[in-house]
Amino acid sequence: MYSPASLPFEHAPVASCSSKTKPRELEDSLLNWYKSTTIPPSESRDSLRRRRMMPLRRAVSVAELLVEAVNLFVNEKRIDLEIQAWTATISQFGKRTDQWLSVMCSINTAIKEIGDFEKWMKIMEFDSQSINAAIHNIHQA
Repeated sequence: MYSPASLPFEHAPVASCSSKTKPRELEDSLLNWYKSTTIPPSESRDSLRRRRMMPLRRAVSVAELLVEAVNLFVNEKRIDLEIQAWTATISQFGKRTDQWLSVMCSINTAIKEIGDFEKWMKIMEFDSQSINAAIHNIHQA
């Protein structure tokens, strides 16, 4: 069996998921729980009862820390899913914006063409009037 000094998790740091817990709190709780399970034979009944209750309290503490870590993991997953949903919404909004921009460019082009056509019509009208005036001058002369 392992002695408390040679436990493999005593020296290996465990990353904590919680901002409330200290990084080594979970591994310290596990180490304290292990140390409290070994009871020397020369203890009184009260101290023996207290020492027997300590592992339970520490196990509860470890369980609470594990539940908190799992809850934080679940919250992180929810946040990731919301980020993905917002990313998809933003992408759709960008596509719709591009479509509206394309439609507006088409409308602007059509308006320019109408303006060009109107200018061409005025030029044609002026040229027709000039030709008509020239023909009228030729007939009168």
